[in-house]
Amino acid sequence: MKLSMQVGYSGGFAESVAQVQGLETAGMDIVYVAEAYGYDAVSLMGYLAAKTSTVQIASGILPIYTRTPTLIAMTAAGVDDLSEGRAILGLGASGPQVIEGFHGVPYDAPIGRTREIIQICRDVWERSAPVEHDGRYYQLPLPADKGTGLGKALKIITHPLRPDIPIHVASLGPKNVQLTAELANGWLPILFHPERAEGVWGEDLATGYAKRAPELGPMEVIAGGLLAIGPESEVAGFRDFSRAMVALYVGGMGARGKNFYNTLFTRYGYEAEAKEIQDLYLDGKKAEAAAAVPADFLEKTSLCGDEGYVKDRIAEYKAAGVTVLNVTPIAKGLDAQKALVAKVKELSE
Repeated sequence: MKLSMQVGYSGGFAESVAQVQGLETAGMDIVYVAEAYGYDAVSLMGYLAAKTSTVQIASGILPIYTRTPTLIAMTAAGVDDLSEGRAILGLGASGPQVIEGFHGVPYDAPIGRTREIIQICRDVWERSAPVEHDGRYYQLPLPADKGTGLGKALKIITHPLRPDIPIHVASLGPKNVQLTAELANGWLPILFHPERAEGVWGEDLATGYAKRAPELGPMEVIAGGLLAIGPESEVAGFRDFSRAMVALYVGGMGARGKNFYNTLFTRYGYEAEAKEIQDLYLDGKKAEAAAAVPADFLEKTSLCGDEGYVKDRIAEYKAAGVTVLNVTPIAKGLDAQKALVAKVKELSE
């Protein structure tokens, strides 16, 4: 089982890179660099490419609305070249608050746009012909009646190192998960509850897999949570570190009736809790919203306990189809984090 982790995006690039360098030697396989509304992800990805040698470097995620499809393809090809074939293109729709509020771009047709972007990226990287795409959302070249009429179909000038850079998609809703299972190399489901995942996504994954091209091979599933190994008396409190994050997503990432994470929480069976968390959060009671996150959910979406317990949790993630265990190691100092990652690597074999 491969291991991955999220790299912070709020600054401190040098510190983040030092951490990745250390954990790379302990067996970390993939690092995901987020892009919200702080620094861009690609700058740190390029820095990581120069400072590491084996770990795969993924965007986690690039919002589909913030770049043209061809720029997304060019960016992924550039990082792939810099890293000597270690790039992963992580894509996602983000949400209307960020896309319309920070970028000033309409948040429309995320599923249709994702489908076309994936196709355009693969056409760019393959470089078998000038890129032409006549889609509902993107037309390359731009038709004459929509511009100057001078657009010309072009190939990317440089030769991408790989014509098949892996594409991972962050998705939660039924149709988006179906699309992911059909087209993507990997799936990034946030707030993944292994024991309840099949009931929420099983049918959608099966629908997508039924349309999947054989040459794509199996889809990676990337999920996990906080990681701490030790006696229950020492590590139980670490699970609470996720409370504020879960409350932010379930309560504050969207408006009432338009919050993907709140909908997911409800589909998991936490309907009353989802409503309470959202009501408290949107009323400005963030601490109370965090306190309302069920302890059961925090336990089932983390890996905190003694070695036997963590091994059992890893088995639950495997049984739910997870192939890449995404962890946030909680330990003081880089050496302790390295030892923790090495231990989990051993437990997941």
